[in-house]
Amino acid sequence: MARGSNKPVRAKRTTREEARAKRKGCMFSRNKIDQIDYKDYEVLRVLITEKGKIKSRRVTGLSRRHQNQAAAAIKRAREVALLPYAGAENP
Repeated sequence: MARGSNKPVRAKRTTREEARAKRKGCMFSRNKIDQIDYKDYEVLRVLITEKGKIKSRRVTGLSRRHQNQAAAAIKRAREVALLPYAGAENP
């Protein structure tokens, strides 16, 4: 009697190359932007969540240097009321 015939079929394991997604790369480096301006709130708005939190490097794909500059620019834009501290209220 074959008892092992009713075993569930295992999914094929993925290799590290298959599992690793291609990195987006820093959008500021791709566009040759050296300094991030706090007055450019349309660009900074992409880097914050709906609740007003600053997105992480892992999510945005920014380099360490540009992530630090973006965080400082977002904080500066919040102080001069170009960006909200909290997200938009839900009606």
